[in-house]
Amino acid sequence: MLHKTKKLLLIAFLLLGIAVSLTIAYQTNILFTMKVATFAPELREVSGIEFDKKGRLWAINDGGDGPHLYKVAQDGSVERKVKISNGRNLDWEDMTQDDFGHFFIGDFGNNDHIRKWLTIYKIENPIDIKTETTEAEIIKFQFPKDILTDDHELNKNHDLEAFVYYQGQLFLFTKNRNEEFDGKTHLFKIGDHAANFKADYVSSYVTCTQMQKSCWITSAALSPKRDKLALLDSKRVWLFTEWQGDNFFSGNVYKIDLGLLTQKESVTFYDNDTLVFTDEEYYGVGRNAYKLDLSTADKELIKKADAKTGLFLHSLN
Repeated sequence: MLHKTKKLLLIAFLLLGIAVSLTIAYQTNILFTMKVATFAPELREVSGIEFDKKGRLWAINDGGDGPHLYKVAQDGSVERKVKISNGRNLDWEDMTQDDFGHFFIGDFGNNDHIRKWLTIYKIENPIDIKTETTEAEIIKFQFPKDILTDDHELNKNHDLEAFVYYQGQLFLFTKNRNEEFDGKTHLFKIGDHAANFKADYVSSYVTCTQMQKSCWITSAALSPKRDKLALLDSKRVWLFTEWQGDNFFSGNVYKIDLGLLTQKESVTFYDNDTLVFTDEEYYGVGRNAYKLDLSTADKELIKKADAKTGLFLHSLN
């Protein structure tokens, strides 16, 4: 009887192993069918991407690199490098641009929650930069002091890796490092010009509460028509539409599965229905760019906003 039990357990473990292998293979296939390029080794930690006025891709690296922007060819190689002469790359985490084409670079990573003042560099559109260096307009900001106290619920939710420009302001999406992880990303806003700002709280949204690192918001992007917001985590795109005012979380919410969990760190729109996102190299996996067609993507409706009240109604799906 004992021998038979061991045999059944062995079969069960084998079947479980096969199921896990098939799941990983399926998830890998989902991700890599979207792959369009592998970046040069110089870009192994891309944390922000943006297209210039002529549709050419620019990228920045995470902290540890110099204050450089890289123009990226279609095959992933580096075509050009521009240095911000008055900048430092303490922890560059994302890029966005305004309606005039100015690029904003967020030096606001705050893993250890010790930075009180965070920085954003504002530069002209890279196609207008004729030399290998440029000088940036410097935006400084901090969170309200009550958010930095030990007993406030947002205390460890003011690390940042994502922001967008919208209607003359910059909107910041926090990366949640609370020890009791609740899945919330908090939305703040500041001005878009050189000054010292106190960030204003707008609202919050819960993405997912399982596997903290896979739920972290690592990048954000607004569509060219300013009617779609994409938030990126390591496994998904969260798509927001039809919001009220400047509260992006007040509209419809969709979830798009990106397949295999990798260190996805940057996202941007190429056109109103096409997203490009990237992942960092981790143990030999990643350092790629991927393209996602929103018009054909499998979008799961998570929440729907009532047209009259703007309140969330849970989908029955």
